[in-house]
Amino acid sequence: MKDRQDENCRGGGDIHSDLFERIISLDNLFAAWKEFRRGKTGKRDVQAFEWKLEDSIFALHEDLKRGTYCHGTYESFYVCDPKRRHIHKPSVRDRLLHHAVVRVIEPSFDGRFIFDVWSCRKGKGTHRAVARFQKLAWSISRNDTRAVWVLKLDIQKFFESVDQNILLGILTKTITDDRVMGLLTDVIRRFPSGIPLGNLTSQLFANIYLNELDQFVKHELRAQFYVRYCDDFVLLHENRDALSAMLPRIRDFLAGHLALALHPQKITLTLYHRGVDFLGFVCFPHFRLLRTKTKLRMLRRVSTKNVILYAGLVRQARANGLRRALEFDFFPFEI
Repeated sequence: MKDRQDENCRGGGDIHSDLFERIISLDNLFAAWKEFRRGKTGKRDVQAFEWKLEDSIFALHEDLKRGTYCHGTYESFYVCDPKRRHIHKPSVRDRLLHHAVVRVIEPSFDGRFIFDVWSCRKGKGTHRAVARFQKLAWSISRNDTRAVWVLKLDIQKFFESVDQNILLGILTKTITDDRVMGLLTDVIRRFPSGIPLGNLTSQLFANIYLNELDQFVKHELRAQFYVRYCDDFVLLHENRDALSAMLPRIRDFLAGHLALALHPQKITLTLYHRGVDFLGFVCFPHFRLLRTKTKLRMLRRVSTKNVILYAGLVRQARANGLRRALEFDFFPFEI
């Protein structure tokens, strides 16, 4: 039986013809609200919307049904996480619509993604992506008996570089309902260029957009060992020259088909046993370490409210001293 890294579901044909009705249905809008409000009940704009919840949702439903819905403008602000990021936040009404859209269309698109896409998908995430990367490396090394080469790549300014026309063209291949495409076009075009950081729809659009790259890597380059988390991805091989030959083809595909570029300062081709910096960890054949920047960021932010979360992160790496320090500072007992 082939290993699961070879699994892929390109899919085909159209997403269900009742898609628009499912998106705008009151059941879906109220279910989307329950998902959206989690962790946000203390926000004033969320409280204001919830004050007249039924009226607000029924009004949104009617606007969508009549075709009079129009996506609003974005609130712009910056966060440091850890680097400075420009975030654009739409209104509560628009974010509710985003959740309603994603709830309905994401399952159909998710079935078309390859297995080794680990960002913004249920049951996946950064820790499991790192574990998968190390599992693949161990497989190639045949229980640490031969060298493993790793090509690590990053797309430069991905979210702001997404071409909206290309994205809409990709969506149109699957969604043929003009009403749904009109809704998605409104969501996408409302932002000046690219796709905004912080939007739930942007997370899905990112995976849909980069699925083109995933399919190219798996089916054109026939790369057996490949892991992607958002715009960070790695390819593994026992042969250095094989990975070197893939690099220009990936660069050309990104430029020619997706109008994207690799970050020139984040291209590395190295032996696994020398350590590979991936998703906040430096990975080695038998262990992993927390990246120095990750540790410093954690120490700046740790508090009684999040220490359990950070202790879980520390457990993913060889960092016993840091874990003991967290336990000593915040708890008289073991976490």
